[in-house]
Amino acid sequence: MWMLPRIKPLGGTNMADEERKLDDSTSGNEIREEDRFQYVKEDVSNEKELEKAKANYNENDLQVLEGLEAVRKRPGMYIATTAAAGLHHLVWEIVDNSIDEALAGYCKTITVIIHKGDSITVKDDGRGVPVGIVAKSGLSGVETVFTILHAGGKFGGEGGYKVSGGLHGVGASVVNALSTWMEVHVNRDGGEYFIRFENGGHPVGHLKRIGDQNGRGTTVTFQPDPTIFTETTVYNYDTIRNHLRQMAFLNGGISIVLIDERGELPVQESFKYDGGIREYVSYIDTNKLPVNPTPIYCQGAEEVTLADGETKERIYGEIALQWTDSYSQDGIYSFCNNISTKEGGTHVEGLNLALGRVLNDYARSFKFLKEGDKNFTGEDCREGLTAVISVKHPNPQYEGQTKTKLGNSEVRKIVSTIVGDGLSQWLQENPAEAKAIIEKIQLACKARDAARVAREKIRKTALDITTLPGKLADCSCRDPEKCELYIVEGNSAGGSAKNGRDRETQAILPLRGKILNVEKAREDRIWANAEIGNMITAIGGGIRDNFDVSKIRYHKIVIMTDADVDGDHIRILLLTFFYRFMKPLVEQGYIYIAQPPLYQLNYKGSAYYAYNDAQLEVLKKELALKPGYPFQRYKGLGEMDDQQLWETTMDPAARKMIRITIDDAALAEKCFTDLMGDEVAPRRKYIEEHAQFVKNLDI
Repeated sequence: MWMLPRIKPLGGTNMADEERKLDDSTSGNEIREEDRFQYVKEDVSNEKELEKAKANYNENDLQVLEGLEAVRKRPGMYIATTAAAGLHHLVWEIVDNSIDEALAGYCKTITVIIHKGDSITVKDDGRGVPVGIVAKSGLSGVETVFTILHAGGKFGGEGGYKVSGGLHGVGASVVNALSTWMEVHVNRDGGEYFIRFENGGHPVGHLKRIGDQNGRGTTVTFQPDPTIFTETTVYNYDTIRNHLRQMAFLNGGISIVLIDERGELPVQESFKYDGGIREYVSYIDTNKLPVNPTPIYCQGAEEVTLADGETKERIYGEIALQWTDSYSQDGIYSFCNNISTKEGGTHVEGLNLALGRVLNDYARSFKFLKEGDKNFTGEDCREGLTAVISVKHPNPQYEGQTKTKLGNSEVRKIVSTIVGDGLSQWLQENPAEAKAIIEKIQLACKARDAARVAREKIRKTALDITTLPGKLADCSCRDPEKCELYIVEGNSAGGSAKNGRDRETQAILPLRGKILNVEKAREDRIWANAEIGNMITAIGGGIRDNFDVSKIRYHKIVIMTDADVDGDHIRILLLTFFYRFMKPLVEQGYIYIAQPPLYQLNYKGSAYYAYNDAQLEVLKKELALKPGYPFQRYKGLGEMDDQQLWETTMDPAARKMIRITIDDAALAEKCFTDLMGDEVAPRRKYIEEHAQFVKNLDI
């Protein structure tokens, strides 16, 4: 099976309960609930209790939550979710504290250990958390940091942090609140200090000096509370590894060690990149052909005066750039204080301004652009570009609901100046590579001109609901939040889907064969492709830079293909298209993968369905069937009639679906390049490494 290891599925989802997870694997003889085929809807309505609550509501119902109680009562306010993402967020919070020590220039090595039982240790060689009594709290520095919200060294003071990943000071205390127990060791001032917390952050005695120690640093070990993280308390090694590797790239010279003790033999990896974000760019472009083999590196700092006319802040910026033979325009990755700003912001705007200005000036100075030629556009300059922007700001301001868009206006000019000066100098000093970059941009410009007519046609029809594609069987509802678009493989399955669907909310768009691989095609071919045009028109919202997610016609876009290798290939072709041309659909979780059953078993006049081999075996046991009892294996959606397709794959009350989101944009970029790009070697390596996990292979 083709897999996207860095495109994270949010679980196999019974759409009546989107938090349920799909797991197609079993361990040992364990029988999972989803293998039992009894999808029970819990009745949460209790009218009598509700009425009672209304009638008795008074001052006694008002609660005042003190200290860490608020965190335990409403953990989602602090870590967004108590699912797997929230569980891993606990690790990020403690690691960020160590990274802040590194940013301040005191920490060189960070070690993260996953113990048996999934407790976590984070150790650093920084200054160590202060151990003296804090006047305002009356507690030691360690107790203050780990038990009081909004306490720490991130709020000013000469010895605190000028730059940090977060400025709220809630990380350590939140992790403590959401843990069964936590132990903190601090080495500083010639001694070793220890304290233990239990039951959601309650100290077992005060901080004690337990010995002499000449070293320094902080070691935090904690056990996530299973009563909070009810879905899972098992840490994913790949998730932690990918995050730590990114931190090592963004903080060049810092050594980060990851140890996993849960297996028979410990697993250990170390990450240290003296080249910092330059190595990060090279890593992202591993399997692309670079136009400039060595990434261009620009850095600088500027002191600015804030609006009050008195406060001065020093802002640092570094940018690494590399053009490749890729046609993608999605290769810009931005960070502020090591936090990914997925929505971009003023630092990205500054980069774009500098790119257009410098590259056009250089092209005209050296006659690549003649007097009557139009300037290169931003699209031209960004085609094939991989760029990492990292800024360090003592007071970052964010925009948007997700707080992932940097809003500080002063950053725009600072980044523009840094890139402008650095890139101009590099182009002058490297004329051969500069010429190759300009020629790459010229080719992009020509391709844009060649595609303009087809693209404009698509853009006009994509937002015009009166010219929907003829193959589309649309739904009658016009509320996007309720509407679903099923993209179906082949006319046969499309016919069954059209007849079996809920016509009010479910639309069907059949595709003929496999769509164009957009990873290896220039835009003129893409816009001329009929199947791609039909999808763009049906979905609405436009494309690429003009894409407006608020104008899409469906909030669930479901890829429904056969459960075989060809179906998997079509899925990844479609995912590649959505990622490259309608990226917000993926980022905001509008893309789903339908899960049709693999088997049908008829017993005593009733039909039973299994979605994998494990479920089939469970079904046989529950029905007490004799060995050799006949069953049907579906080779394609076209083998199901209208009713079967509805009952198994399209009925919101019973269906299973995988929701696609992006964990890490840089890793997703690399994954699509490896699987769908021109280079064969990375694809071969991937197949060799994952061959043992292949399912549904018809040979």
